[in-house]
Amino acid sequence: MSQSPTVKCLVWDLDNTLWQGTLLEDGVVTVPEAIRQTVVELDRRGILQSVASRNDHDHAWQRLEELGLAEYFVVPQIGWGRKPDSLRAIADELQFAPGTLAFIDDQPAELAEVEHHLPEVRRYLAPRATELTGLPEFSPATVTVDSRRRREMYQAKFRRDSDREAYQGADDDFLRSLELVMTIGRAGDEDISRLEELTLRTSQMNATGVHYSDADLRALLDDPGFEVLVINLTDRYGPHGAVGVLLLARHESVWQIKLLATSCRVVSFGAGTVILTWITDQAARAGVHLAADFRATERNRMMEVAYRFGGFTGEACDCLAELESPAEDADGLQHLHLRPELRAAPDTLRLDAVSLTPQTVAA
Repeated sequence: MSQSPTVKCLVWDLDNTLWQGTLLEDGVVTVPEAIRQTVVELDRRGILQSVASRNDHDHAWQRLEELGLAEYFVVPQIGWGRKPDSLRAIADELQFAPGTLAFIDDQPAELAEVEHHLPEVRRYLAPRATELTGLPEFSPATVTVDSRRRREMYQAKFRRDSDREAYQGADDDFLRSLELVMTIGRAGDEDISRLEELTLRTSQMNATGVHYSDADLRALLDDPGFEVLVINLTDRYGPHGAVGVLLLARHESVWQIKLLATSCRVVSFGAGTVILTWITDQAARAGVHLAADFRATERNRMMEVAYRFGGFTGEACDCLAELESPAEDADGLQHLHLRPELRAAPDTLRLDAVSLTPQTVAA
C-alpha cells in the first residue's frame, strides 16, 4: 500500500518522546517548549495527532491534561498493547489508510516492530521531533479554514458517534435529531484550496481517483460549460465544513459528472445519496440525461455502489457520443449512464441547493 504524499495523522509515543522522562518511574515529566510548538503547528496545518504509548491510561491522560496538551490528541491508545496494534486501531477509528499515518518513538525496537507489521507507516526517532514541521510530508501546500479546525471537527464527530450509539430509536430519527443542513452551491475563489484538498485526500469516496490541482479547478471556474459545485454540511454539533465537490460538464443532451468526491466522514449521513438524488432531479428538470465518470481504484468501491444504487448503469446511449472521451479508456475510465426522473429531496436533512436550470451548453 502506498503512502499518502502528506501525513494525515502523526502518532506520538509519550515517554522520552513527547515528554522528557518516564512517567511511571520519574513521576513528573515535562514537555520541552519546542515540542509543544511542534504539536500546535501541526494542529494548525490540519494534521491530526494521536498517542500510542505503553502506560497506565488514566495516569498518562491526566498528565497530558495538566500539561494543556490532551485536547490536541484524538483516539489515543494508551495501555499495554503492541504499538502496531495501537496504530491499526487509530487508522481504523479515523478511517485512514495506514499509509497516511506517521509514528515517532524513542525506541528503535518499537519502530522496527511497526516497520515489520505496518511498513507503509512512516517512522521517526524521537530526536527528530522538532524537525517534523520542516519536512515536506508534514507541509501541506495550502492550509484552509477547514484544515485549521480539522481536529475539532473530528472530536465533534466522535461525540456525535457516541450519541448515535446510545440512541434507542431508528437511524432516520437520529439523523433528523442532528438538524443536518446540506448546502450545494457554486464554488468561488475562496473554496478552491479546500476543493483541491478534497480531491487529494479523499480516496474511498472519490469516483475516479483523479486529483484536480488549484490551477485545474480555477480553469473550470472560468469555463461556461462547467459547474464547479461545493457541498457543505452542518448540524447541531457544529460545522462539518466543505465535505464534497462535484464537477459537472453540461452538454446539449447530457450532463457529465466528471468528478464526485465526498469526505468519508459524512458517509454515514448518506451524503453521496443526497447529492446524487439532487443532481438527478436537476437533470430531469433540464430534460437531459446524466453520465458519470467512474474509474475503479483499490479503495473507491463504495462510490461505485452509490452510483449503481442511484440507478446508473453501463447501458449504451446515443447521448454518450457528445462526451469527449471514449466509453472506456486504457486507464479503466467508464461512463455510467442514467435517464433521470424527478426525485424528492430526503427528509433526514434540510437541503439548500443552487438551481442548475436553465442549462448552459458546453462548446
